[in-house]
Amino acid sequence: MIMKNLLLIAFAFASFTMIGQNIEYNLNKKGVIVDGYDVVAYFVSNEAVKGKKKHQTIHENITFQFSSEENLQLFLKDPKKYVPQYGGWCAYATKTTGGKVKVDPKTFEIRDGKLYLFYDTWRSQYFNLLEKRNSRRVAGNNP
Repeated sequence: MIMKNLLLIAFAFASFTMIGQNIEYNLNKKGVIVDGYDVVAYFVSNEAVKGKKKHQTIHENITFQFSSEENLQLFLKDPKKYVPQYGGWCAYATKTTGGKVKVDPKTFEIRDGKLYLFYDTWRSQYFNLLEKRNSRRVAGNNP
């Protein structure tokens, strides 16, 4: 009876945990986000820099790689600040269709302190137009 209750509790806990984690992340075959690019470098260097295995960590079951120990330490202090929006999928595709499209890690934008990744530069530019149009609508102006 005790074993049965423990199994029920474990199942309930696992179910609640899975419900809370509804984001599907864009991972490569090795389970690394953004194909191993350093998510902190986007913020501190404003460029896409490939990370290294020797500077990696696992956060919420996702492997992140960094180009330096300094960037790894910055990430560890505030991981939520650096995690890409939309799970690392193309922001344009996710926003317009809800679809999950792989990205070119070199096509990115930092906006309002958040990292957005894109499939290509055209989608990045169009995403900007959508955001401007939406902000005008919120402000009560016509597009």
